Amino acid sequence: MSDEHADANGGARRNDFERVLTTVRERVDPDAEERERLREVADRLTERAEAAATDLCPDADVLQVGSTARNTWISGDRDIDVFVRFPPELDRETLEQYGLEVGHATLPDGHEEYAEHPYVKGTVEGFDVDVVPCFRLESATEIRSAVDRTPFHTQYLEQRLDDDLAGDVRLAKQFLKGIGAYGSDLRTQGFSGYLTELLVCEYGGFRDLLEAAADWQPQVELDPEDHGERETASPSRNEEGGVADLPFDDPLVVIDPTDPERNVAAVCSAENVARFQHYAREFLAEPAVEFFEPADPEPLTESELQEHLEHRGTTPVAVRFDAPDLVEDQLYPQLQKSLAGITQGLDDRGFDVFRATTFADDTAVVFAELAVAERPSVERHEGPPVHVPGHAEGFYDAYADDPEAYGPFIADDRYVTEREREFTAAADFLESDRLFDVGLGAHIETVLEDEYEVLVGDEITGLLEEFGRELRTYFEPRP
Repeated sequence: MSDEHADANGGARRNDFERVLTTVRERVDPDAEERERLREVADRLTERAEAAATDLCPDADVLQVGSTARNTWISGDRDIDVFVRFPPELDRETLEQYGLEVGHATLPDGHEEYAEHPYVKGTVEGFDVDVVPCFRLESATEIRSAVDRTPFHTQYLEQRLDDDLAGDVRLAKQFLKGIGAYGSDLRTQGFSGYLTELLVCEYGGFRDLLEAAADWQPQVELDPEDHGERETASPSRNEEGGVADLPFDDPLVVIDPTDPERNVAAVCSAENVARFQHYAREFLAEPAVEFFEPADPEPLTESELQEHLEHRGTTPVAVRFDAPDLVEDQLYPQLQKSLAGITQGLDDRGFDVFRATTFADDTAVVFAELAVAERPSVERHEGPPVHVPGHAEGFYDAYADDPEAYGPFIADDRYVTEREREFTAAADFLESDRLFDVGLGAHIETVLEDEYEVLVGDEITGLLEEFGRELRTYFEPRP
């Protein structure tokens, strides 16, 4: 390819890139009317909260935080976060009491929710509003709960985000939403709003961020304020259990500018870092609006499911139960722990888990696809080498008089026996009490002890009504 042709192609891609961004900006940038409406509601709520707070505690103050305060909110987002700061001399119990009183005074129709401590949530003129109490501290390193850190984030970014960078943040957020990697909840394990803002600031814009991400080589380390390693930071540990050289061992490390002991990207999974890299490369190569549009797959039909199963030749199994009454950030870690425990239990018994996942709505499902669903009635059990005294003799004596065991006999230099297998079918294991020997989430174990069902093969069509979209995503995966 000639240099002229390469330059022409590069110029065409740049033009396509800008055309796509212009289209997306029209969708994600709030217009003047939307901004004014949000500002009016936010100001009114802030004044109301401040009046109630200073009546209780003259030293209290109120500020708006989050994306709507930093001008990085996407058109159509309806979140207003009002933080009520109390002096650090106040004890935790009083802060919680005052916080709820201010919350109810600000949102008379609101209801109480609980994160690290209670707060009030409600709706005002179509906006979702949180009124959250916290301590007013000198430094984010002095925090007593995670919410105490939020005002420092807002103050830091307000000084660094101009209108152009804020616009690029909106593009980056929408891109991450489009590829399914946005959100720091423990279900998504993706990029938080604050992390996205820091990345755009660090690289100087949306395109610069994409170009950098396309070439990332994990571990990626960013330290916006050049904090460097601090002796007070808690080191990560490597696989051998020793202290690692770095204070964090996550694939993406972005040191919080307001707190050097915290990795802002800690919740971001390796999968989502890789997903961002993949789509950054794809978009830079062929820009298209579709990258900014979240996938909303149609539910998988029964005939499509049957076609997938017939083509793949695997055996699907599912453990289905009533979802525990937990918020998602409590539920999904327990689902992941249960998924890991159940799949390990299946693998340990020779059923060879091919791929597995978990879904949740009104019910919850641990779903596994097995390469092997049935095993022979006997299994091979190797003992120690014959020349190892004590252990070898103990193994031999344990099976020598077992009428149901084949052997012991010698293979190479060690004793071997073939003994009766405990479970010849995966479903038998899943329906047995031995399921409770694997690592399960505490609340999920309690639910399973009450009742659950096991679905095998074609029986998983029973999941389609509730989880048709999730099953399409599973059987028709994309990066």
